[in-house]
Amino acid sequence: MEKRLNSTKYVMLQMVAAAFLSSNGIWVRFSSLGLLNTGFYRMVFAIIFLLPMAWKEIPALKKKDWIILFFAGAFLAGDIAVFNFAMTKTSLANANLLVNMTPFVIMPVSYFLFKEKIPKFFFVGALVAIAGVVILICGKAAPTSTNYWGDILAFVAMFFYAVYILITYRMRDRLPGNAIMFGCTVSACICLFIIAGIGEGNQIPTTWNQFWPLLCLGICQQAIGQGLFVHCQGKLSVNLTSVITLSQPAIAAIYSFLIFGEKLSMVEILGIVIVVIGIFLVKMQYQKK
Repeated sequence: MEKRLNSTKYVMLQMVAAAFLSSNGIWVRFSSLGLLNTGFYRMVFAIIFLLPMAWKEIPALKKKDWIILFFAGAFLAGDIAVFNFAMTKTSLANANLLVNMTPFVIMPVSYFLFKEKIPKFFFVGALVAIAGVVILICGKAAPTSTNYWGDILAFVAMFFYAVYILITYRMRDRLPGNAIMFGCTVSACICLFIIAGIGEGNQIPTTWNQFWPLLCLGICQQAIGQGLFVHCQGKLSVNLTSVITLSQPAIAAIYSFLIFGEKLSMVEILGIVIVVIGIFLVKMQYQKK
């Protein structure tokens, strides 16, 4: 088992991973395929990109490893499918807020199941980061009775993603990140193919305008974003990792401002700053390297 030293360089690399993961909304917005099919092709193109990197590591995977990775990928597929459906039933702000509450699942599970030590003032920084996410999104959130079903689905998606993080985190104790990513992506691809076929009917991109957002989604969001994320799981505490994921709504808001011209209010800017401060406070609770 590799010791996780929570080095600053890996915290920064995790932030880079968060930046790539946050690009999801960009490519999905440009995709003209159904949301479920978009998720399926995200995995297809990621597999093509990941295969050369994982080629030498794949033979080392045992039958038990493939079974565990299949479940991890199934939970990732569930997160994508449920979250995409939730976005059709509630506001994007509500969905983003709820799906990024993974620390509430990860921290107690890691403490009781993995015996992960939580620093004395960890929760101070974590609550600051969560408060920043709430402040960032509250101006756009719309908590009406018509949104409750979508809000529940977004919460379920958060649970799926938290389980995926916990499984891959434990697998990083003994497996390289590329092998984990390849196995999870293949599993998620199979699951999303079935889900998309049932929910939308399987679609095939036939033009470049349909093709390029899917390619960018597979490479940037899945292969690079999730790939870096899983790699850093072998270097950082799962609790620290879960708090860093809270930066994703902040980065997504910046992308929307730069690419789509969406305005950032002073409240949203304040929320972004608070998220960064919260992550910094959490990092300070771990060994300084």
